[in-house]
Amino acid sequence: MNAHLEISGLGMRFGEAPVVEDFDLKLARGEFVCLIGHSGCGKSTVLSIVAGLAEATSGGVVLDGRETRGPGPDRGVVFQAPSLLPWLSAFENVKLGVDRVYPHGTPQQRRAIASHYLERVGLGDAQHRRPGQLSLGECQRVGIARAFALRPKVLLLDEPFGMLDSLTRMELQQVLLELWRSDRKTALMVTHDVDEALFLADRIALMTKGPRARVGEIVEIPFPRPRERGAVLEHPDYYRLRERLLEFLEEQDARLAAELAREARALAQGAA
Repeated sequence: MNAHLEISGLGMRFGEAPVVEDFDLKLARGEFVCLIGHSGCGKSTVLSIVAGLAEATSGGVVLDGRETRGPGPDRGVVFQAPSLLPWLSAFENVKLGVDRVYPHGTPQQRRAIASHYLERVGLGDAQHRRPGQLSLGECQRVGIARAFALRPKVLLLDEPFGMLDSLTRMELQQVLLELWRSDRKTALMVTHDVDEALFLADRIALMTKGPRARVGEIVEIPFPRPRERGAVLEHPDYYRLRERLLEFLEEQDARLAAELAREARALAQGAA
């Protein structure tokens, strides 16, 4: 694979505790990859390192042939919480990033970019409202618009729909897919939702349970694009793939339980 985003030998320790170790993952240009695993396994840690918001203990990240150092506009990030400035309107929150990325654009051009992406996420009539006047789902739409408006090389999403109700979650998954389909940005998304990963991804990277978490398996997703939820659910491979993902997660639970049992026995024997 000619990788657009390459994560190689990534490791992270907090003090003496290893969280992630020898994490390797490559994404082709325009590919949508979901990273799933149990809560606390280190998924968000990996994404934070790729975003430049945390520094790895070992290994590195190469984007478009260059090693990343710190955060930058080449990586658009959508967090689980919208992280909007409450004193600014939706339009102003998006335009703030646009102004920084396109300093040589005219004021009219920068306003047009911000307005365009807010319209694309369905907030054309609400773009001058402040976050306190918007629902949580609408705030997350602003966050998605802000990330796409920067026109980054890669899109990083950290469980962006994890705080939403199931109906809003499905609506925003569709919004995300339609935006992504328009320019096919390379995308890495962290999620713990198997069905969400199956609907969105080209490939799913399954992360082992920590400590020393890494990519344990990668599953190719055969569903054709553009995708409609009903067609995905009716695809003959859907439930087979869903079962495989759930089996992997259950295997990680069993492995950790076995390791804890061995440690408990060793401590008991030592005490005796």
